[in-house]
Amino acid sequence: MTTLTQGRPAAGQASGPRRRAALRLLERADPVPVLLALAAVLPTVALLVLAAVMLTEAYPAIVFNGWSFLTGRTFTMGNLYGTATQVRHGFAAPAGARYGVLPFLVGTLLSSLLALAVALPVGVGAAVLLAERLPARVQAPLGVVLELLAGIPSVIFGLWGVYTFGPLLSRTVDPWVAAAGLPWLSGPVGSGQGLLTASLVLAVMVVPIIASITRELVRSVPALTKQGALALGLTGSESVRVVTMPFIRNGILAAGVLGLARALGETIAVLIISGNALNTYPHSIFAPFATMASTIAAILDGALTDSTGMALHSLAEVGLVLLGITLVTNLGGRLLAQRFAATGLPVGRGV
Repeated sequence: MTTLTQGRPAAGQASGPRRRAALRLLERADPVPVLLALAAVLPTVALLVLAAVMLTEAYPAIVFNGWSFLTGRTFTMGNLYGTATQVRHGFAAPAGARYGVLPFLVGTLLSSLLALAVALPVGVGAAVLLAERLPARVQAPLGVVLELLAGIPSVIFGLWGVYTFGPLLSRTVDPWVAAAGLPWLSGPVGSGQGLLTASLVLAVMVVPIIASITRELVRSVPALTKQGALALGLTGSESVRVVTMPFIRNGILAAGVLGLARALGETIAVLIISGNALNTYPHSIFAPFATMASTIAAILDGALTDSTGMALHSLAEVGLVLLGITLVTNLGGRLLAQRFAATGLPVGRGV
């Protein structure tokens, strides 16, 4: 009996290490952590590959153009039907070709910033209205409409802008604005294609992004915090201004950065509405203009006929500059949000 009872714990003790070894083998064979790690790394790898491909395609143009690419005011592919070429730093381009991106850069920044200036207050106001002011039976259908608006293809916005919204502005709002005689806000209003129409259409496209994100942020504010503000005697509007907005201001900043990135990269809608005026600055808010994205779409077919390939390389450089602006914008927004978070918020820690 003594021998048997002493042998049983020894067998149990021996089974413990084997069980732990089996569990370790099962953990090593589990593919879920590996798949999760791949999913986490994949976006970064995709971004690096995209940047590397753009840099490789744009390298001949970077060497050929130098700094004049960023300061030049003329983008022309030269004589694509002749045999004469010009050689610079070992790379050839058609005779008369000049590649300058400054007008497109100015048009991109102006239209995007104007769109954000309109879309940010409208989107935040709509989100607060949906989340805190309207009854629940009205919030649901309006929220669905907001989400559907975000899914409309950009070409539909472009056609709406050029056929309906732009002519309507040129008959009603534009003459009134031009009559004020303010610098850069006066001049021929045209038929509705131009910077003002494109910026407002971009704002309509950006509003759903900002409003959807902000609505979820407003809903994340602790109910006890808002109820405490009301118990202290604050009105509903004061509670939104003193409690809700400071609590979610970092999230609003992030939503604004996402909206700005959306406006910076918009192509088809801007191409249809802007008037696609190459090599010219918008001398007034009604003037036609061009952006970097719309220029790539507009002249890509012609660039493919360049036997030297320099036009295509230059368009790749335009895309590389646009990619850099987008990345800098997102990084700047993140750093700004971190700075705001470090200063502390009146209520809670924010979102």
